[in-house]
Amino acid sequence: MVESAVDRNRCALLDRARTSEADRRAAAAGASIEQLMQRAGDAVAEQIERRWGSRPVVVLCGPGNNGGDGLVVAQRLAERGWPVRVALLGTRERLVGAPRQQAARWHGPIEAVTPASLDGAALVVDGLFGAGLSRALEGPALETLAAARARRIPLVAIDVPSGVDGDTGEDLGAAAAVLTVTFVRKKPGHLLLPGRALCGEIAVADIGIDDSIVTALEPDAFENEPRLWVDALPRPGIADHKYSRGHALVVGGHPLTGAARMAARAAARAGAGLTTIAAPTVAWPIYAAASQSVMVATADTAGDLARLLADPRISSILIGPGAGVGAETRARVLAILETRRPAVLDADAISAFVEDPASLWQAIRGPCVLTPHEGEYRRVFDFRGTKLARARAAAAASGAVIVLKGADTVIAAPDGRAAINANAPPTLATAGAGDVLGGLVAGLLAQGMDPWSAAAAAVWMHGAAAAAVGPGLIAEDLPDRIPGVWRRLRRRRSRGS
Repeated sequence: MVESAVDRNRCALLDRARTSEADRRAAAAGASIEQLMQRAGDAVAEQIERRWGSRPVVVLCGPGNNGGDGLVVAQRLAERGWPVRVALLGTRERLVGAPRQQAARWHGPIEAVTPASLDGAALVVDGLFGAGLSRALEGPALETLAAARARRIPLVAIDVPSGVDGDTGEDLGAAAAVLTVTFVRKKPGHLLLPGRALCGEIAVADIGIDDSIVTALEPDAFENEPRLWVDALPRPGIADHKYSRGHALVVGGHPLTGAARMAARAAARAGAGLTTIAAPTVAWPIYAAASQSVMVATADTAGDLARLLADPRISSILIGPGAGVGAETRARVLAILETRRPAVLDADAISAFVEDPASLWQAIRGPCVLTPHEGEYRRVFDFRGTKLARARAAAAASGAVIVLKGADTVIAAPDGRAAINANAPPTLATAGAGDVLGGLVAGLLAQGMDPWSAAAAAVWMHGAAAAAVGPGLIAEDLPDRIPGVWRRLRRRRSRGS
């Protein structure tokens, strides 16, 4: 892997098990649970004060460490003059350990957690369960959070909104937060839907757990950020020529030609030195007129495609956009995979194997990226579970890098590494955006990037380009925004950030 462990682990995602182990190792290194709790509560109070002026606050506290954090928040805000009330799930007498110590420091009254405890509140702090809950909310906790939601009282969540599964993002009865303050690193549930939509703004606070502890936990899930792959991006040299910068081949179809044309333009904008579309003769004029910088070659038969694939200068191949679902597409995919050159299979190239997915997995022997949306995934994979788990299972079964697309796109490698993307704006939900993404992956593969890095980089660049366009985006806008994204990434790399 290209990126350093330090850089990679700064965007690591920690599941519940790794978070608990990080706490245990920090305590073994000399930081007590009480100290960590104090730092966590102080950090939440600080984030609140950055965003709001003094106002009536109700802090909802559960019986565990999340509730202990909440008690620290209450103490800090009260010390600074805020009108604060505390509501506890259960009784003070049943608290143990660090939460019990924090309750002893709170000299105000403690109410029961009920919808009535929200009366008069202008801000609610959710310290009920956080990431420690993996079952559905019930009873007073569920009723009170439902009341907060109904009354539209702004809510700040400690760690994770109670009722969001920190590992999966599943909604177990949560109220949406406007701000979530978590510690050390984000969790998968902060980025996976629907959890991501329930967290609001996410702030990650440092509570003194050293980076070396995170590295020792060997995380295998990450937020998709440039630090993961920026050092693997291609660097054109002064002696380069078009073929040394890579030759991407896009297999186009007919009558739907727009998808392959957008994909080819994206491959060129991604930096491929030469991009060629293999097109049916009947559609050759359409493809040839679409771009002055993209070459077009005719490929009507299997023999025509074989002659193109025999060119050793072709360094990546994309098939799927506008290809059509049928025997001809299946045969072309298998011929491409037979070359063992870096390949991207998208859309119809995946759906063409709905009757025999195993034949596709068996044919994947070289670098390969599959970019299904949820519908295409379900046609050829039958794995169940969270989006993260399903992407990983598909990657392990197929031997390919899987880009399971959506607002929370997951990029998973056969070795178990996975990244969850969070920079894609809602405007990307438009026809043709996926074709552009396939072209970006192919363009980066053509320049020698490894499949996982190329896929992760392409997904992030895709989102950054969409954000630069803004409202009114159509897929054709995306390729021509990629140069601006490149400039940002090169500045970042030159700063060593």
